[in-house]
Amino acid sequence: MSDQNTLAENSGKEMSFFDHLDELRSHLKRSALVTVSIAILVFLSGDFIFTHFIYGPTKPNFLSYRFMCWFSNIVGLGDRICMTPPAFEFDTKDMGETFFVHIKTSFILGLAAAFPFVFREIWLFVKPGLHEHESKSAQGVVGVASGLFLFGVLFGYFVIAPFAVKFLIGYEIAGVTNDSPTLASYVNYLLVFMIPTGIVFQLPLVVFYLAKIGLITDVFMRTYRRHAFLFIIVLAAIITPPDVVTQFLIAVPIYGLYEVSIGIAERQGKKYQESLK
Repeated sequence: MSDQNTLAENSGKEMSFFDHLDELRSHLKRSALVTVSIAILVFLSGDFIFTHFIYGPTKPNFLSYRFMCWFSNIVGLGDRICMTPPAFEFDTKDMGETFFVHIKTSFILGLAAAFPFVFREIWLFVKPGLHEHESKSAQGVVGVASGLFLFGVLFGYFVIAPFAVKFLIGYEIAGVTNDSPTLASYVNYLLVFMIPTGIVFQLPLVVFYLAKIGLITDVFMRTYRRHAFLFIIVLAAIITPPDVVTQFLIAVPIYGLYEVSIGIAERQGKKYQESLK
C-alpha cells in the first residue's frame, strides 16, 4: 500500500481529490518506469528478439509447425496436415522503417511484459476504496489477470500467427505474389494477433467481478448466447485476417471462455443473492 493511503488510514481522514490525483500519478510513474526499462532491454536485445521471437512463425522449424506434423503422424495421417510457412524475404519501403519498427516493437513488448506490474499498480490504487469483504474477495486478482493475459498472448503467438502467416504470405491473385512483405506489415499483424488476444482472454475475470456485484447474471448470458456468438465471430474477423481457419481458431476459444464465464456468473450470482438475504 502506498504512503499516502497509509497516512490517510492512520489519520482516519479521507483523501482529497488532489491527494487521489497525486496517488494516481505515483502509480502511473512507477508503471511507466518499469515499462520503459523493459522496453529498453528489449531494444538493446533487438537482434535476439527479432531472430528468435518475432521471426519465429516464419521459420519451418517453429514449434507450432513441428507439433502439427507430429500430431499428423501420431493420428495416422502421415504428413497430410503438416504445415510449413512459404519462403519469403522481408522488404522495407521507407528509409526509417526498420528503426521505427524496432522502437514500436520494443515498447509494445515492454508493455506486455510489464502487464503484471502495471495491473498491480492499478489494483493498489483501487484497493483502498473497496470495502474489506470486497478486498478479500479480490485476493489473487493480479495473478489471475496476468495468467490470463499471458495465456492469450501465447495463444495468439503459437496458434493464430502460424496459420495467419501461411495464409497471408501464400495468398496470390492474378499472378501477384506476396513473397516480399514489408517488415512493418508483418510486425503489425503479429502484435495484433498477440496483444488483443491477451486482453480478450480477461473475459472470465471481468464476468467474475460483474456477477459478484450483481451487474450480470448467468440467465442474462444464456439469454443472449446467440448474440454473444455473433459478436465473437465479428471480433475474431477483426482480430484475424480474412481466413476462415484463423477466425475459427480464435473464435472457438473465446466462445469457450464465454461458456466458462456463464458457470462463473452462476456461482457468483448465487453468492450475491445469499448476501442480500
